[in-house]
Amino acid sequence: MADDANDRYRAPALDKGLDIIELLARTADGLSQAEIAKALERSPNEIYRMLDRLVRRDYVRRTPEDRYEITLKLFELGHARPPLHRMVSQAMPVLRHFALRAEQAVHMVVQDRNILVVIAQVDGPGYWNVSIRVGSRLGLVNTGSGHVFLAFATPEERVLMLEEQDMGSPEKMPKGLEARLESVREQGYEMMPSAQVAGVSNLTVPIFGPLGTVIAVLTCPYTQRLDKLDAPNMPNVLKLLQQAGKEVTQRSEEN
Repeated sequence: MADDANDRYRAPALDKGLDIIELLARTADGLSQAEIAKALERSPNEIYRMLDRLVRRDYVRRTPEDRYEITLKLFELGHARPPLHRMVSQAMPVLRHFALRAEQAVHMVVQDRNILVVIAQVDGPGYWNVSIRVGSRLGLVNTGSGHVFLAFATPEERVLMLEEQDMGSPEKMPKGLEARLESVREQGYEMMPSAQVAGVSNLTVPIFGPLGTVIAVLTCPYTQRLDKLDAPNMPNVLKLLQQAGKEVTQRSEEN
């Protein structure tokens, strides 16, 4: 009777998708469409339609070699990446402490399906701040936040991220961007003039998740104070921001 009940409530399309995900989860180097179809004893057409949906929903990634591999989306949804409100609540005391010591504004950015979104922001203690509203969407190739996400992505992830900007192939990337990203990865932060506001330098550091991937970044839109000569200078603000990034990373790992 139990088997009859199980058959009665089967969802063939869902079973097919889960079969693909479970197969790819057991495969280190990914599989081609033909290999997946053969392993699951399905027709290529069935597999193609299901793979297309899984890729579009970011559960599966299509590599430049035309193979398919599972992404970390399920892992993130399950237990690696804390819910958004939890991440923000853990980070806010750190951001406030940084803003007070650095006398600068700071915001936290996450990557949501290759779109960068500001999820938290704290003003500095003075009257003058360069800040950005929570919920704002940022560019990928022309911001410090975008550079850090791109710099720490795998080559395959970077291609997919740039495809959203119609820059999936190396020849379409802005001149010097690839070398810039390599430098960012080596030094562990980005320091660049703002492409949006004159006189502002974007300082950005990564926040790492349990698997060593960047799950968020902290950006300080640094402005030099002319009315307060004892305010922290840019190198000192960068050090404070790096400390803040490490502390938020540690809090995320502990919880």
